[in-house]
Amino acid sequence: MQEISAGGVVYRVNQEGYQILLIHDRYGKMTLPKGKKEGQETEEENALREVLEETNITGRIIQKLHTIHYTYGHPSHGEVEKTVHYYLIEAIEGEIKPQLEEIQHVGWYSVEEAYLTQKEKGYPNNHIIFDKAYDALQLNKGV
Repeated sequence: MQEISAGGVVYRVNQEGYQILLIHDRYGKMTLPKGKKEGQETEEENALREVLEETNITGRIIQKLHTIHYTYGHPSHGEVEKTVHYYLIEAIEGEIKPQLEEIQHVGWYSVEEAYLTQKEKGYPNNHIIFDKAYDALQLNKGV
């Protein structure tokens, strides 16, 4: 079985500088908003819809960052080959509000804190996504 998802690194700039949006998922990991493609939507539409559904933030795609592929075991479908398209997304509007059915918490983090949190509590396959986003925004990883 194959599954396609999209999501991204959501950022905003305010008086404190750049901030990165992270979610605490139901598996206890810190991660990025993403989810399964629905119907005939494009990868970009998929990414923006998932960000809005999971975090209540409306975003604008800046650029594609990377595509990752991995396999996982699904309880009823067996082995699933998953492809996830990640984008750099600028937050346009909205107050963060987690989609409680899927995630435990959502929050804005400083650039340094988000990078460190990803390294310590995130999924290893997201490291490259953070690196590409920080490079695109010319941000110092602080490590």
